Amino acid sequence: QVQLVESGGGLVQAGGSLSLSCAASRRPFSTYAMGWFRRAPGKEREFVAAISWSRTNIDYADSVKGRFTISISKDNAKNTVYLQMNSLKPEDTAVYYCAAVVSVDRDYVSRVGYNYWGQGTQVTVSS
Repeated sequence: QVQLVESGGGLVQAGGSLSLSCAASRRPFSTYAMGWFRRAPGKEREFVAAISWSRTNIDYADSVKGRFTISISKDNAKNTVYLQMNSLKPEDTAVYYCAAVVSVDRDYVSRVGYNYWGQGTQVTVSS
């Protein structure tokens, strides 16, 4: 099992910045692709960003490219994935979820197929 716990959401004015963190407990000897998704009120959950275990491959949704940055830090017991969000817009308002998928390929990155999810953290951007 992998447990994911997000933090760092909040209220910010348009043009501001927020940083989200997701602490992930690790299964020994396992590697993961990690991602961020979001669900806005009345909308389907959508992909935001993903990063491979090796950090070699990173993918962003077009709507956040150039504004958001995903990164990952690792140690023996856990890893933490971050989402730095700059130049925030009201349309970025959503509940943000981090997710993980086990992969033997350390360079694997994906927009789908995640099987571990955090509880979500609210991000609200006021105009």
